[in-house]
Amino acid sequence: MLDRLRLGPNGLRGRRYPEPSHPYRNDFQRDRDRIIHSRAFRRLEGKTQVFAAGRTDHVRNRLTHTIEVSQVARTIAHALGLNEEYTETLALAHDLGHPPFGHSGEKELDRQMQRFGDSFEHNRHSLRIVDTLEERYARFSGLNLTFEVREGIVKHSRELPVGDLELYDLFPGERPALEAQLLNFADEIAYNSADLDDAFAAGLLEMDEIAAAVPVFADFAEQVKMQFPGSPTRIQFWEIHRQLMNSLIGGLIDGTVQAAEHAGVENVADVRALDSRIATFTPAARELSSQLKTLLINRVYENSDLVNDRSVAVVKVRELFEFLLSHPDQVSAGYRESLGHSPAYRVVCDYIAGMTDAFFLRTYEVLLGETTRG
Repeated sequence: MLDRLRLGPNGLRGRRYPEPSHPYRNDFQRDRDRIIHSRAFRRLEGKTQVFAAGRTDHVRNRLTHTIEVSQVARTIAHALGLNEEYTETLALAHDLGHPPFGHSGEKELDRQMQRFGDSFEHNRHSLRIVDTLEERYARFSGLNLTFEVREGIVKHSRELPVGDLELYDLFPGERPALEAQLLNFADEIAYNSADLDDAFAAGLLEMDEIAAAVPVFADFAEQVKMQFPGSPTRIQFWEIHRQLMNSLIGGLIDGTVQAAEHAGVENVADVRALDSRIATFTPAARELSSQLKTLLINRVYENSDLVNDRSVAVVKVRELFEFLLSHPDQVSAGYRESLGHSPAYRVVCDYIAGMTDAFFLRTYEVLLGETTRG
């Protein structure tokens, strides 16, 4: 549909450190493989999405969420005639910078960094990981990804402000390619639908409650009951769930095509030069996504058990940050090497951000367990 807007192999802006071409993989395939083989990617398995580990074996973690985003994003890119390999690579990298304990951990690390006139934001930290913190090559730090992947990692959900000196090489103020724009919506579709599924499985939401808050869900429920009378409730839910995802994905495809036609863009350069983004839902899909989000905020994310889990985690992140700031020699060996050229607060932040939930709790217990029990 929008093949003319596809980010192709010609005209790519290259890598920070030039490398010879690979004999049988293109640049985006190489970037994808470097991400998959990174430690940061493997650690996503042990990081919270919404529900903390231990409540059930079936809820999403940050890694399974990433895989689902990749599936949704590739489906959309294929339907629109865009670059699937570039889209997949961005999807696999988009959450590399998330710390333990989800957005609560992210907000607390940001609060700590604000004390030093700095900040923490997971997209920028994802870029920091692939540019600096992953060390797998003798010739350069980081993974030496292409400009387009680095740009998409940090720009997929928001623009860089004009005048951003820290990331001046990623052209602040310029829109990313359409594949990167779509990723933000693929992420939204994946987490709304997955969180709904996990909340239903955990008993936090009932079918009637969802139907009352989301009229489209109620319409699909009537159709499913007529088509599959007597089927178990959980099967009915999954039938409806699939139709919800189809509605959101189809709405994003249609909305983006309409927006591209209205904007009159003919190539990637036109997409980058626009004052606003092209990727968008149709009005109906936007309303559906908004209703799902509102329901999840009110009935799931604010659930007292989950709020308590987050509160406990935030306190522990703050306490461990303070302890390591006073005892920077207690960070692991690789991070201790950075203390010679980076401030302690930056090294401590990087160290905590890289932890899985379980490793964080083990480290906290070893370093602070006796103190907190006393």
